[in-house]
Amino acid sequence: PRHVVHQHFVGFNTLSNICLIFFPLCTSMASHPLAAQYPQVHVLNLSQQMKSLMTYIRAADCDREDFVFYADRIVRFVVEEGLATLPYAPAKVVTPTSSEYDGLHFGASICGVSIVRAGESMEKALQQCCRKIRIGKILIQRDEETAEPKLFYSKFPQDIAERHVLLLDPMLATGGSAMKAIEVLLEHGVKQKNIIFLNIISCPEGITALVTRFPEVTIVTAEVDSHLNEKKYIIPGIGDFGDRYFGTDLFSKAK
Repeated sequence: PRHVVHQHFVGFNTLSNICLIFFPLCTSMASHPLAAQYPQVHVLNLSQQMKSLMTYIRAADCDREDFVFYADRIVRFVVEEGLATLPYAPAKVVTPTSSEYDGLHFGASICGVSIVRAGESMEKALQQCCRKIRIGKILIQRDEETAEPKLFYSKFPQDIAERHVLLLDPMLATGGSAMKAIEVLLEHGVKQKNIIFLNIISCPEGITALVTRFPEVTIVTAEVDSHLNEKKYIIPGIGDFGDRYFGTDLFSKAK
């Protein structure tokens, strides 16, 4: 039963939890055909643990509490991989044994930008990895007359042009919202090569559209689904991520 496995995940001791959380990050990236075709596309390796987390959040009967719990874990994996694509600089420190250690530090200033509303669900994981990170907001909705994505609101750090930007949105379907967001970032002086788009579930159509228009943008995704259907829904998909995460869908079990 689902609740038994849930207890199995959260009941491990500290060392086991560390292994559960970070083991998939120590494996190689998946050899997905799109990743082979586009070197700027990074697809997480679906270890058995990652596949099980995906299975939970994809299930139509997954309640909101479990959806948020497992989605947060997946987002953490994606954020960690996104941070690994950033430039790093050599750094030397002195350990408690008075010995020198040759390591690395971030080689660039970074910030996050979440695409409201679903992208806000990824902010917590980013802040857990980078405690003092600044996060901007961008609201994009479909224009009722043209059916094209339209910018309604944006607020960024003043020096965003000098930063590497982690763009947050859990789903990449047609790519319309993401491409509009990237367009706005470019207008604010952000370099295309400094944008890293982080998402949980994508599809070939969205990835192809985005890399064709913005070939220097890096994409990090947990899983690439089969296709878009005639309604432009990702198949097999997950439904409306924002509604399920924030408990605003009609079928939510949240009280």
